[in-house]
Amino acid sequence: MALPASHYAKARTSTGSIHRNQLFMSATKLEPTHSDLQEQLQSREQVFDAFRRWGYLQAQLDPLGQYLPAEPIPELDLEGDDADEARSYYCGTIAAEFMHIASRERRQWIADRLETPAQDVDQTRILDLLIKADVFEQVIQSRYLGTKRFSLEGVTALIPFLDELLNRSSELGAEKAVIGMSHRGRLSVMVNTFGKSPADIFSKFEDVDPRSILGGGDVKYHVGATGDYATRNNKSVALHLVSNPSHLEAVDPVAMGRTRAKQARYGKDGQDRVLPIVIHGDAAFAGQGIWAETLNLGSIDGFTVGGGIHIIANNLIGFTAEPDESNSSRFASDLAKRMPIPIFHVNAEDPDAVVRIAALAIEYRYTFKSDVVIDLIGYRRHGHSEVDDPTITQPLRYARIKDHPPLYEIYAKKLGADIAGRVKELQTGFAEAQRAAKSMKKMPTLAQLPDYWSAYAGGKYKPEYEVETGLTPEEVGKIALGLTKYPANFHVHPKIKKLLEQRAEMGEGKKPFDYGMAEAVAIGSLLTQGTPVRLTGQDSQRGTFNHRHSVLIDIENEETHIPLNHLADGRAEFEVYNSILSEAGVLGYEYGYSRDYPEKLIMWEAQFGDFANGAQIIIDQFISSGEDKWGLLGGVVVLLPHGYEGQGPEHSSARVERYLQLAAHDNMQICQPSTAAQYFHLLRRQAMRKWRKPLIVFTPKSMLRHPDAVSSIEDFAQPHFLNVLPETEIPSAKRLLVCTGKIGHELRVEREKRKDTSTGIIFLEQLYPWPEAELEAAIQAHPEAHEVIWVQEEPENMGALSFVMPRLKRLARDRQVLSIKRSAAASPATGSAKAHEMEQKTLIELALSSGLQEKASK
Repeated sequence: MALPASHYAKARTSTGSIHRNQLFMSATKLEPTHSDLQEQLQSREQVFDAFRRWGYLQAQLDPLGQYLPAEPIPELDLEGDDADEARSYYCGTIAAEFMHIASRERRQWIADRLETPAQDVDQTRILDLLIKADVFEQVIQSRYLGTKRFSLEGVTALIPFLDELLNRSSELGAEKAVIGMSHRGRLSVMVNTFGKSPADIFSKFEDVDPRSILGGGDVKYHVGATGDYATRNNKSVALHLVSNPSHLEAVDPVAMGRTRAKQARYGKDGQDRVLPIVIHGDAAFAGQGIWAETLNLGSIDGFTVGGGIHIIANNLIGFTAEPDESNSSRFASDLAKRMPIPIFHVNAEDPDAVVRIAALAIEYRYTFKSDVVIDLIGYRRHGHSEVDDPTITQPLRYARIKDHPPLYEIYAKKLGADIAGRVKELQTGFAEAQRAAKSMKKMPTLAQLPDYWSAYAGGKYKPEYEVETGLTPEEVGKIALGLTKYPANFHVHPKIKKLLEQRAEMGEGKKPFDYGMAEAVAIGSLLTQGTPVRLTGQDSQRGTFNHRHSVLIDIENEETHIPLNHLADGRAEFEVYNSILSEAGVLGYEYGYSRDYPEKLIMWEAQFGDFANGAQIIIDQFISSGEDKWGLLGGVVVLLPHGYEGQGPEHSSARVERYLQLAAHDNMQICQPSTAAQYFHLLRRQAMRKWRKPLIVFTPKSMLRHPDAVSSIEDFAQPHFLNVLPETEIPSAKRLLVCTGKIGHELRVEREKRKDTSTGIIFLEQLYPWPEAELEAAIQAHPEAHEVIWVQEEPENMGALSFVMPRLKRLARDRQVLSIKRSAAASPATGSAKAHEMEQKTLIELALSSGLQEKASK
């Protein structure tokens, strides 16, 4: 599908100019010898090679001429026609970094296209796009002075860049584009690229969204948008602008995950039909680590999207920071040189060059399925948010900007075009749009969800959303049989062979199910029902705790076999990928994937639960609040291994308290299943019911195979996941302990040792939404219980304590409500295994002792 080099260039024929592929002929009438030609060609190639490698360091890229002066490069101190020609290609308003790419084919491809004169462009169209972009910003500046908008002025060439990019991508097969960008220039892109009504944008300045008054919604430069871009080949590209927070690069993996999901819907040609575009700020690109994580996903199996177009809208300033305060090297884009991808720098005040690079970049992406970075270097006309006075921190630069005309005026002068009438026409239209905005009906800003969301619901929980999740022993056994088979010529590790034999016995009802097998059966059952499943995370194929083994590896040739994809009745695919060593990037990616594939069960697993704090921005800004801010639903499952077992501060707590602090308006589900069967039912419930909410699961570690947490095959036939596991062994308890997870099993074991028949233990399996009715019923079933005691392993200032206690007191009525926990601490757990053991014994002793009034805090 690649366009030929001739599409970009016309051969030079003027005197003294020689196309690089032509032979250099002597000026004399004598025919050159073969050795002469070889020497001349070699010399010419050396000249061009020097400029390919270092020319970008002498390019003319800063429109204001203040930053990025030419570097003294001895290798470029060359004279002659060859040097002049090479200099014109590599040291003008376009600079290219591509010689770090290992592939000779790719380097040659780029050189062939750069080392030919530029093709003519539609300058009339470019001018009109520039006028629209700048006049739109000028109208907002004059009519909403002092209001934040994050203007595009200084880099308005982004608009014709996107125009060319989308037109060319349509010619190459694109039908959709997913665009992620921060707030700089976002409103202009909405109007000039997405086709949003200017009146709609102006209405946001009038603040007519009632959701903001009620506590929901978001600011105008964070919300998403959709549109259809009409292309010059009489087609259109459906556009989706991803909603984003102020955490500038946090949207990057989300956009990539959404792209991957949309591509998966198309099938094998999805990478051609869905194009990802991410627009970055210069300081954010250089400084935000999540972007490095996302860039590293580019060629990783399970995460690649066939290359993305990454545009740096480079203002050469970060809020008030100079370039040398924002990045340690010459260019903000230098981070990308760790990858074998090209980087094109272009002076944003040469619109013809900007459009040329847009065309080249998109062709490269489609030819090599590779990321491309475009560093669009301009300036920022106003302060960071139009409220700041930039002359305080950058007086010299803003003295230049003050007298610098808008780009459309510079370009019009170059073309000799009279634009006064067009400017007046646009100003009048925008003024009418503003008047219309003042009288617009006050409507909430809600996302327009794609058709595949029509079967799913958000909002408050309703009982009618429940579905039956149970399977008969025969159904479980059939799935288990498929899970334990592998090809006859496949050489399984002896330990795994033994594991599969044990799992076969589980399926036959001879052994109880552990968590690993319960999870496998849950996934297998969904696949047979036609529900696809995707699981990613560090070491997730095997499982951090050696419990999953979803991918079998032949010990003789390392070929792989995934039993879940070979079930007899399998009707959907199971994807499982070991991710890069990243939390924020990968969790953001999976959240994005869940946004565009609601019928697929999407799971991300942390290596240890507390490692998820590396993805806190994704949890705070997308998972917990996306529905409230943007009306966007997602059903990503976050698996967080949790439990106090003496492994130290970093491998104990998954920070339960942080998720409960984020819980409101039924925004997500927070659960800790205490048995293998409960975990099975929870996963099936998440996939099968139509209520689409993120699910946070605190999964076990030591309890994965523990006899107290296993389940019989009959437990899988229960109809539902139980939000509360009531006390059933003690008919009339005098004291009730309420807890979650491992500590409950430890309490039950110790209770049995003591032959205690007065203490009941209730497992709270779902912490949020709070199961008020179920827990109240479990407590009221023991009318003689005079104490209700919350027990947790975490310190007093962590865990579920502050969330649970006021709710327990409300429903316990006249009973005394107490708590048992570790003392408040700055660190979640001790680093000493012996100290942990002592603490744990004390905790259990206190919980099972009578007369707690003097020992436990109220």
